[in-house]
Amino acid sequence: MGPRGMVASSQHLATQSGHKILIKGGNAVDAAVAMVSTLSVVEPHSSGLGGDAFALFYLAKDKKLVGMNGSGRAPYRADMAWFHDQGLKSIPERGMLSVTVPGALQGWAQAVERYGRLGLDEIFKDAIYYAENGFPVTEVSAGEWKKNQDVLLAHKSASDGYLIDGVPPGPGQIFQNKDLALTYRKIARDGIHSFYKGEICEAMVNFSRENNGLISYEDFRDHTTTWVDPIMTDYRGYSIIELPPNGQGVTALEMLNILEGYDVGSFTHNSPDHLHMVIEAKKIAGSDRDTFVTDPEFEKIPVKKLLSKKYAAECRLKIDPDNAMNPPCPLSGARGSETVFVTAVDQDRNAVSLISSIYLPFGSGMVVEGTGIVLQNRGFSFSLDPAHFNRLEPHKRPLHTIIPGMVFKDGQFLMSFGVMGGDMQPQGHAQFLINLIDFKMNLQEAMDAPRVRHRRDKEVYLEDGISKDTALLLKEKGHSVLQNTPEVNQVGGAQAIYLDRSQDVLLGASDRRKDGCAIAC
Repeated sequence: MGPRGMVASSQHLATQSGHKILIKGGNAVDAAVAMVSTLSVVEPHSSGLGGDAFALFYLAKDKKLVGMNGSGRAPYRADMAWFHDQGLKSIPERGMLSVTVPGALQGWAQAVERYGRLGLDEIFKDAIYYAENGFPVTEVSAGEWKKNQDVLLAHKSASDGYLIDGVPPGPGQIFQNKDLALTYRKIARDGIHSFYKGEICEAMVNFSRENNGLISYEDFRDHTTTWVDPIMTDYRGYSIIELPPNGQGVTALEMLNILEGYDVGSFTHNSPDHLHMVIEAKKIAGSDRDTFVTDPEFEKIPVKKLLSKKYAAECRLKIDPDNAMNPPCPLSGARGSETVFVTAVDQDRNAVSLISSIYLPFGSGMVVEGTGIVLQNRGFSFSLDPAHFNRLEPHKRPLHTIIPGMVFKDGQFLMSFGVMGGDMQPQGHAQFLINLIDFKMNLQEAMDAPRVRHRRDKEVYLEDGISKDTALLLKEKGHSVLQNTPEVNQVGGAQAIYLDRSQDVLLGASDRRKDGCAIAC
């Protein structure tokens, strides 16, 4: 709790980076970019210069809400005919063929240029320091590093850059990344042109060519950040704000619209009836996502219909309170993701909800030699089915899982929040908000409460803390229940900042499932 400003992230050193920026006179935008840049160093499996970013900005003075889509596009040379000629039926999960143009840096920089107060040289100081001098690897990060050792061992530059003598760093071990420090120094000194047109761009394009990739100079030169109007729905008098496609924010809003038709608060929290409704709503909204969500510059996506209360009522007709349904249309496999979410609110009550990712842990597994840049594998999300909305096309953005969120009440900013974790994100948004609004939990309770994750078909994962009796009754409804299953136990990690307007006090919460914290000033 704090009266002036607040920052929150999934790693304490990154949260401190944001706090320092607020103390130095930066605003929420500066603080958020400082945190995400530090996270690219201290959580390199999750986020980085080779990834993408999305954000919501609330500008208090103008009472204006702005959306940022900082996601990258497929290479110009990437088309389905080429992939089919290679005998591929889907885009490889790892390697250069999964790489899309990194959009995060341009998004961060444009946000600072438009709405921040400080320069990148100041904002990137901590990222440079921890990359150059090292940092102790935290528990959760060390676990992710170890689980993905084989991804890094598959390519020499990845192994050289992110393993120590072929082994991931353990908890508390100091890890340095001098190549990444040098890259950040170049960007701080020369600006982002060095990344999208200059020396760093040249290194990435040459690396792509040497490893049979498709990325070209033209792809970097023509990349643009898109500033968009957010989308929203009303849930029991609260305005829930998300970003439009190509992100899956529409999925979270559709879930809430469906669930609004039930008296959720009358259920016992995490009871079979409560969780059954959440799971069934997700199946419908998730199927719609997998059918329609893609780059809106390439397809006309029926967002208005998907967000209509009339459509939600039609969806509820498909839900049987006593029996688990098969998803209405074929769902893709459960999407894992490594992502970071940061949020900041400053003394003027500007607010930022920013999320950044390289998709799967360590992205494509390709690290550009001499730069420390881990390239994302977001191209893996494209379909090679020519009839699919999200089919691969040159210079197209794929379906994206990362979604920042905000909540307004009576037209005024109330909360900035996000839940990391790929396919879990809209499920996490809905469960967190239901905990707050329907079950009247406080901010930390709502975040820490055990979660359910629908994976595919009738398969659901129940986090520790959900009772065996609930699991048994869900099985009786026809759900295929997983518990105590380490390989599928991801239920996301959240951060949130809430403005108590009655006292003008900020409340922050940081998920127990991550290494982070919230800090006030």
